[in-house]
Amino acid sequence: MTSSNNEHAPNRLPYRPQLSALAAPLLLCLWAGAAAPALAGDQTASWKQVKNPAPVIGLDGRPHAAACSGYPGTDPRFSFWHKRGKSKNLVVYFEGGGACWDNFSCTFPMDTRLPPQVPQLYMPAVPANSNPASYDGIFNARHPANPVRDWSFVYIPYCTGDVHNGSADRSYFNAGHPVFPLPSMFNIHHGGFDNFMVVLDWMRKHADKPEQILVAGSSAGGYGASTNFPWVQKAFPKARMAVLADAAQGVLSPAFDAALPGRNSWNPQLAPWVFGNDVNQVPSASILRIAAQASPKTRVGQFTTNFDAVQIQFYGVSLSTNPALPSCPTAGVAQNWNTSALASLGAATAARNYRHYVAGGQYHTILRSAQFYTEASAGVRFADWTAALLKNGGDGDGHGDDDAHANARRSAWQNLACPGCLSAIPCPPPAP
Repeated sequence: MTSSNNEHAPNRLPYRPQLSALAAPLLLCLWAGAAAPALAGDQTASWKQVKNPAPVIGLDGRPHAAACSGYPGTDPRFSFWHKRGKSKNLVVYFEGGGACWDNFSCTFPMDTRLPPQVPQLYMPAVPANSNPASYDGIFNARHPANPVRDWSFVYIPYCTGDVHNGSADRSYFNAGHPVFPLPSMFNIHHGGFDNFMVVLDWMRKHADKPEQILVAGSSAGGYGASTNFPWVQKAFPKARMAVLADAAQGVLSPAFDAALPGRNSWNPQLAPWVFGNDVNQVPSASILRIAAQASPKTRVGQFTTNFDAVQIQFYGVSLSTNPALPSCPTAGVAQNWNTSALASLGAATAARNYRHYVAGGQYHTILRSAQFYTEASAGVRFADWTAALLKNGGDGDGHGDDDAHANARRSAWQNLACPGCLSAIPCPPPAP
């Protein structure tokens, strides 16, 4: 594994939580990036919502209609948001919000009306009163350290349970929801890729020839950014591209990726010129590395905390629904996730245009949070690391721009981690 640059990191012990506290296979409430702290003040005037966009023939040459999951009792209508900025640059942001793929996971959507003891695993609809203006992080246009504060935005909500990749309708059995009066069988529309194709068609018609594009996403949206940025690149071939996947390591049960039910519940639509024609040959944990290597002129960044509680819990759910032997059978879910995440990060460094930022902690997602400006456990503020990601004067790894100031800016965009956070915990020996 390529070691991270911790030149400016304080001398302290690595962040390692009490693993037993993270070992349970199911977190009762997995909001996974669907909710974020509200931002004080009014920024709503500049955001505009596109409701019920019309069907299109997508960039892939196929028909696509936009819709949410259709979970019984929810609004199936899809909408998205956009904001015009002062610069000629564009952020395309994929929202997070869990996932569902089998009877159990699809029975339990997120809903603010539910008591805390009821599992909540995915966002089934676009909330009626949502607006990206309420978020902090990269959405805070007033913060002087925001590297995209004057950029235009397209915000793609998430309401299909398929990490923005799906194009399928599935029927699931009610696993026993204690609150919602579900029928014994119900349908879920996994149409995240269809929604993206509709939004991308709108972008091609309305985006004003962006000079630079950042494709970003958090949690499930991090997977959406990782798999769908090649389509954005294809739609805007003259724009400089950067990608930032937030809290989306892809560490899941090895049996999940090729299973039905499992990832194949979604009929994943991956760009064939990048990932090939057999999605079952593409491990979830390798998606970002493969995409980065296929796009060497695109800078690709990845953020995670070293013990992200929500990613750990989804890993545990995937082991429950698609059983497989973990890499260390004597360790718990948290340690196995951490070990696999470190392996994924190390493998991704083979792409010269890829960098990671590993923060210490258990928190999940950063791009919509005020923590975007305060996180510095790897020795550099994450906001500065992101700014360096975007300060690209040559090809994807920064070559071709040799002035001293550009080199100084690039120096912040390195593989960074909190002290000791890239050190794997030894696998415990079997009990005698």
